[in-house]
Amino acid sequence: MSDADFDPLLVVFCCRHCAYAAADLAGGLRIQYPPSVRIVEVPCSGRVDAVEMLHAFEQGADGVIVAG
Repeated sequence: MSDADFDPLLVVFCCRHCAYAAADLAGGLRIQYPPSVRIVEVPCSGRVDAVEMLHAFEQGADGVIVAG
């Protein structure tokens, strides 16, 4: 597989009040993002534990983002 064919699977932990609200607004405006981006709503980005991020990698994620 070449670099051009690589489509990374990203898990994004989004704070309910900040980043998730922005992602929801983007959806309402019909702004699309790749289907390989998986958004997980969390109560607060500060509560995302390192174990949860490592679990995402164990399940096949290529990258993890914590957005608040």
